[in-house]
Amino acid sequence: MKAFYTILLLVISNVFMTFAWYGHLKLQEMKISTNWPLYAVILFSWSIALAEYAFQIPANRMGFLGNGGPFSLMQLKIIQEVITLIVFTIFTTVLFKGEALHWNHFAAFVCLILAVYFVFYK
Repeated sequence: MKAFYTILLLVISNVFMTFAWYGHLKLQEMKISTNWPLYAVILFSWSIALAEYAFQIPANRMGFLGNGGPFSLMQLKIIQEVITLIVFTIFTTVLFKGEALHWNHFAAFVCLILAVYFVFYK
């Protein structure tokens, strides 16, 4: 169950991370944050990033082999990167209608699947 909870926490943290890093662009597109000074955008993003850390840190602690979890540090990082790109792809294709997936994006996803395979290869 530690593997499941680790991955679930990583997914939740990456949703917050994606909104922290790119959500302000959607707010600007929607004319909500157009007049915000840069420091306000940064503080807004940091407040969201705090929630991201509240899920990321427990996921890493729970999932790390050295703490009794099922994953090595390298495996945790690869899992996190794959989750990040999946969440980011969903975020951009749903919220930013001008972004489209192309063949090279799918080729990159195949490479990520191979990265997961090789990091778990014994």
